[in-house]
Amino acid sequence: MTASDSRSAAAWMYKTQRIDMNVAGTVSVKICAADPLTRLGLVSHVRQEPRMTPVDDQSADVIVLTVGNADDQALDTLRQLTFPACAGFLVIVAGSWTVDMHAAIELGVRGVLFRCGFSWASFDEAVYAIARGEGAFSPELQGMLLDQMERTIKDVLAPRGLTACGLTTREIDILRLVANGSDLEDIAEKLRYSERTVKNVLYGLMKRLNLRNRAHAVSYAIRAGVI
Repeated sequence: MTASDSRSAAAWMYKTQRIDMNVAGTVSVKICAADPLTRLGLVSHVRQEPRMTPVDDQSADVIVLTVGNADDQALDTLRQLTFPACAGFLVIVAGSWTVDMHAAIELGVRGVLFRCGFSWASFDEAVYAIARGEGAFSPELQGMLLDQMERTIKDVLAPRGLTACGLTTREIDILRLVANGSDLEDIAEKLRYSERTVKNVLYGLMKRLNLRNRAHAVSYAIRAGVI
C-alpha cells in the first residue's frame, strides 16, 4: 500500500467514525431535482455514502431540493413538498437568494448550498447537520437572518412591548421573581404593582402561550433564555 493509499484509507476511516459519532442510524434522503443529470448525480452520491440511503417517499429524513433562484416560485415548490416527518430541507441554489429567510425557515429549510461553491464534502456535512436537527447556512445567509430578526424585533415586537421570545418585559420581571420563590405579595411590593395586576399579567401570558400553570410559565421563560 502506498503512502497515498494509507492517507486515503485513514481519511475514510476518520470520516466514517465522525459520522458514527454524530448521526444515529442511516439518514434517508429524498432528491427533488428537475434536471435528470443533476438528480442522477445526487442520487448516485447518496448511494455511495455509508450512512445515507436514497428514498422516493415521504419517509425521508432530509429532502434535497435544487432550484435555479431562491425566489417566490421556489417557496411555492417548498410548500408542495412539505412532509411533516421530515427533519428539514437542504436547498441547492444555482443562482441568487432573494426570498425572506423567515419564510424559508417556516417552510422547513434548514440548510442552503450554492452551486458556485458546491462540494460533496459540504453536501455531506449539510445533510448530516440537518439530520441532527441543526442548521447549515452560509455566513451570508446567517447574517441576512439576523438582520431580518433585528428588524422584526425593532419594527414589530418592540412597539407592542414584546421581546423576541414572545414575552413582555413586565412578564419577564414577574417570572424571574416567581422563579426565585417570591409569592404574589412579594412580587407586587418589589415591582410596585397591585397583587391584582400581577395575577392578571400571569393569567394573560399563560392564556396567550397556552401554559398550564406558573411552573410551566417559568419553564417556558427558562427555555427561552430570559431567566
